[in-house]
Amino acid sequence: MAAYSLTTLWYLEVPIESVFQALGEAPLWPAWWPSLLAVEERVAGDADGTGRVYRYTWQSRLGYRLCFDIRVTRIARPWLIEGEASGDVCGAGRWRLCEQGGVTQVRHEWRVATTRRWMNLAAPLARPLFVWSHHAVMRDGARGLARRLDGRLLGLAHE
Repeated sequence: MAAYSLTTLWYLEVPIESVFQALGEAPLWPAWWPSLLAVEERVAGDADGTGRVYRYTWQSRLGYRLCFDIRVTRIARPWLIEGEASGDVCGAGRWRLCEQGGVTQVRHEWRVATTRRWMNLAAPLARPLFVWSHHAVMRDGARGLARRLDGRLLGLAHE
């Protein structure tokens, strides 16, 4: 398997509670995240969302699709959402939020490995394209979320 460690930062002129609320409503993401084709809730989980399982179907900028489940493992309102991924990718994802001066920093950490044979075979040469595609998808998400929350995207970075 090819492993990836990707971190994206969004800076939104939106209150932290609004951002947290939107990120916690994964089935609504396709309405504002253009690269996300579908989100299906598979398991309801606890009242706070811990244990919920969602199936995500993404369309990459390179034309391939990824389908994977994420099980929400930890929630600390309004700062943190963590989950474990399985399917076309496996590993862990984390949303960390903090607010200062009316600007919410959204830090998305994605530590996964691909499980599809063709992606693993192509990874030695295609890794830069896979990373570029991930960054493009995340950029679409930042812009879409800012529009959804009637806020402004002040910045975006990748570490």
